[in-house]
Amino acid sequence: MPLPKLKDAQIAWVIKQVAAYIERQRQMYRRWAVPLDPNQLAAMRPFCPASALNAARLAVLAGERVSNPPFYGELIRIGFEAGSLPNFAFMAAITFVDTVVFHEPFANRVLFHELVHVVQYEKLELMEFAAKYVRGFLNGGSYEAIPLERNAYELDGRFAAEVTKIFSAAGEVQAWIDAGRF
Repeated sequence: MPLPKLKDAQIAWVIKQVAAYIERQRQMYRRWAVPLDPNQLAAMRPFCPASALNAARLAVLAGERVSNPPFYGELIRIGFEAGSLPNFAFMAAITFVDTVVFHEPFANRVLFHELVHVVQYEKLELMEFAAKYVRGFLNGGSYEAIPLERNAYELDGRFAAEVTKIFSAAGEVQAWIDAGRF
């Protein structure tokens, strides 16, 4: 089923809600998140800029999941189906700016994917990231169609396929920005 068509003011409201939720979650989880360990740094350093690696903090949840945003209720009220909205409980990990929350022990591929999001936030900043995420979801009709996610999945696929073939995650994200792909 297609997503409801939102007015510009509704889209602006959703973007503001998303950005506020991201910042609240970042503040909550960052208090006890930890830096990448030496093995993680060694695996990610050839691909990710030092600024992202130094800023990133990781939190692994045990016996709990990140809850869906409280504004989902309002989205359902205006016509979204609950099943059409990204469900955080099913995600392996979620990045809140520079704080990555894992729902399960993680492999380097998942960590790399989330670090691509850290780079995206670094380049776009919170409000622009939120705007591109919301518009990507509304235009594409699903989580999988969000260009920010497509970028991260494409890059984590390259990372996993051949970890000895070095590329710059920051350079790839910038190329997508420059090409207007987000």
